[in-house]
Amino acid sequence: MSDEEDDYMSDAFLNQIQDVKPGVSKVRRVQEALKREEKHKESNIKNRQKTFKEQEKESREAALQSSISNENKGFALLKKMGYKAGQGLGKEGAGRIEPIPLNIKTDRGGIGMEEAKKRKAEEELEHYRKKVQAKQKNEIKSLEDFRSRVRTEREERKIEGDLRRSQRACEHLDSQKCITVPREEWYWPKVENEEEVDGLQEEEEAEEEAREEDIVELTSFDQLQILTSYLRGIHFYCIWCGTTFNDEEDLSSNCPGDTAADHE
Repeated sequence: MSDEEDDYMSDAFLNQIQDVKPGVSKVRRVQEALKREEKHKESNIKNRQKTFKEQEKESREAALQSSISNENKGFALLKKMGYKAGQGLGKEGAGRIEPIPLNIKTDRGGIGMEEAKKRKAEEELEHYRKKVQAKQKNEIKSLEDFRSRVRTEREERKIEGDLRRSQRACEHLDSQKCITVPREEWYWPKVENEEEVDGLQEEEEAEEEAREEDIVELTSFDQLQILTSYLRGIHFYCIWCGTTFNDEEDLSSNCPGDTAADHE
C-alpha cells in the first residue's frame, strides 16, 4: 500500500468522519426515526387493497345517498303509471315516500333469530318480575300474620290479667258478705294446695264433671264477661275503675262502661 492511498480502517480516517447533523442530540434523532416509521405504516394502510366487505359497504352507502335514476326499470314503470319523484305511493299518493330501510345482518343467525331472542328476554324479565312480586307479597303477608299474632297474644294476656283481678276481687267482696262458697268454682282464684276431700265429695265432683261434659268450656273472655257482670250486679264493683259504687244508679252514672275499651 502506497503512502498516497488512505487507510480506511485507520484512526486518522475515522476521525475525519463528522456527524451529518452536527449539534442534534441522539434522542431527537430517535424521535425523527420513529415519526418516519409511523408515516410509513400509515401510507401502507392507505395504499393496501380494500376487502370485499369494505367495498360492499362503501358502494351500499353511496347508493343509499343517491336517488333512483330514470335508468332504473322499476322507477321507469312507476313514471309511466303517473308517479312523480317525491310523491307517496298509491292512487291517492298517501303511501310510503321513503324506501324501506335496510337491516343488515352481521351475524350467522337465521331469519327471526333476533325476534326469538328478544321474546325470550322479555319472558325471562316478566318471570323475574312475577317472582319478585310474589316474594314481596309473601313478605307482606308474613309481616301481617306476625303483627296479628302479636296483637292477639297481647289481647289474650290482657284478658287473662283482667280475669285474675276479677277473681281476686270477687273472692274478697264475697267474703265481706259472708259468702263462703263461690257461685261458680272459677269465680275465685284457684287454690294450689287444696285439702283432701272425703269419698263423698269425690263422688259429687265426679258426678258434676260428668254433667259438665255436655257443656261447652268457657273461654277466658267469656269468663271475664260473666264475672265482671256478677261483680257489677251484686257488688256494684268495676275492676277497671277499681271502685265499689254505692248502688246501681251510682255505678251507671259514674262508670264509663262494662268493658276495658270503655275505660281507655
